[in-house]
Amino acid sequence: MDQHAESTCIICGEPKSEGIHIVSEFICDACEAEMVHTDVQEEKYHFFIHRMKQIWVEKNA
Repeated sequence: MDQHAESTCIICGEPKSEGIHIVSEFICDACEAEMVHTDVQEEKYHFFIHRMKQIWVEKNA
């Protein structure tokens, strides 16, 4: 896969070229960095969990 090709981030929904692929989905570097620095007590944490669940839902649909 071309590392400079843009993929749409499953978290923010924006096309980005840098990030990670998990199964068939993409998470941009910015969202990944925000996720790893978000405390489990923060409301944003639950948003990230909800978006990440979409990876497994689409794969197992």
